[in-house]
Amino acid sequence: MFKFPFIPREEKFFDLFEEGAQNMVKAAQKLKEMVDTWEDVDGKVGEITELEHQGDSVTHQIMAQLHRTFVTPFDREDIAWLAHSLDDVTDFIQAAADAMLVYKVDPPSQRAKELADIIVQAATEVERAIPELRHRGELKQVLPRCVEINRLENMADRVFRSAMGELFNDSSDMAQVIKWREIYGHMESATDRCEDVANVLEGVALKHA
Repeated sequence: MFKFPFIPREEKFFDLFEEGAQNMVKAAQKLKEMVDTWEDVDGKVGEITELEHQGDSVTHQIMAQLHRTFVTPFDREDIAWLAHSLDDVTDFIQAAADAMLVYKVDPPSQRAKELADIIVQAATEVERAIPELRHRGELKQVLPRCVEINRLENMADRVFRSAMGELFNDSSDMAQVIKWREIYGHMESATDRCEDVANVLEGVALKHA
C-alpha cells in the first residue's frame, strides 16, 4: 500500500492544550492566593470564574478543531479526554472558590492551604508536561512528570482525609462542617482531575513514543 511520506501534524491542538494548561495554573494560583491571604475574596472569586470561562472556551475550540480535522496528532479519544480533564481541573478550582464565597465561611484552615498548594504543584507539573506532546522524541519525558502528579494526588488524598477527620472532631457547628466538607471535596477533586490528565499523557507517551 502506498504511504504518504509526510502527514502534517495539526499544531493547533498543541497550542490550545498549552493555553488550557496555562489558564488552569493561573486559576490554581489565584485560589492559593485567596486562601493564603483571605483578602478581597469577592474579587478573587470573580477572577477565578473568568479563568473558568476561558477554560470552557479553550475546550470548545479543541472539540471544534477535533470535528474538522481528519488527521489528528494522536488518538481522537485521547484528545477529547485530555481537553475535558484539563477543563475539569479548572471547574473544580472555581467550584471550591465559589463555595467559599457563597457560604461565607470562616478563614480557611491550614488543611485548605495545604490542598491549595498541592493543586498549584500538580497543575504546574501538567503545564510543564503538555509542551512535550509536540515532539515524539520528547514524549518519554512526560512519564516522570506523570509519576510526580500521581504522587501529589496521593498527598492530596492524605491531606483531605486529615482535613475531614479534624473537621468532624473539632467543630460543633454542623453548618460549618457541611460547608467545608463540600469545599474540601472540590479541592481534592481538582487533584483527581490532574491525575486524569496524567493518565492521558502517560497513555499517549506509551503509545506514540
